[in-house]
Amino acid sequence: MNNIFFSFAVILFLATVINAQQKPKYPLPEDVATIDGIMNATYEVVSSQAGVAKQWERDQSLHDPNAVYAFLKTDDGKPRWVTMSLKKFHALTDEIYAKSDFFESEANREVRIFGNIAHVWSTYESRLKKNGPVVKRGINSVQLYYSQNRWWIISWTFERETDQNRIPKSFDRN
Repeated sequence: MNNIFFSFAVILFLATVINAQQKPKYPLPEDVATIDGIMNATYEVVSSQAGVAKQWERDQSLHDPNAVYAFLKTDDGKPRWVTMSLKKFHALTDEIYAKSDFFESEANREVRIFGNIAHVWSTYESRLKKNGPVVKRGINSVQLYYSQNRWWIISWTFERETDQNRIPKSFDRN
């Protein structure tokens, strides 16, 4: 009788371990159930201290596999738009911020929803120390869609604030 009970306990334990290993870690349900959750998660994944890896696996779970990033870059005084995949954006971010602290937070958000699509205007603030002074600001334009009982990010377009291009009061909580 003890052998049968012991064997049953071992089988139950192994089944639990195997099931836990097969269950994907991401997405976290609270990350993708709401627009608030997915936006909060996006700022969490890019923020970390120097030497601490960004949460790219979690970030990938927030995005459609074909999601794109676009931003304005100035080379030799000439502005140009750059568009890239999420994977390339992760590599670029690692290259820039691997050796320094980087914390980004949302200062303001405006959301428009129609059916299963949403557009989020998210004003951001970046810091080089947690709770440190703001070193740059800008606006993220984020497009999402709702499918399979969750939200997916399909694209990001963002632009930094400059002396010539100030964030409008309608996008600034201050």
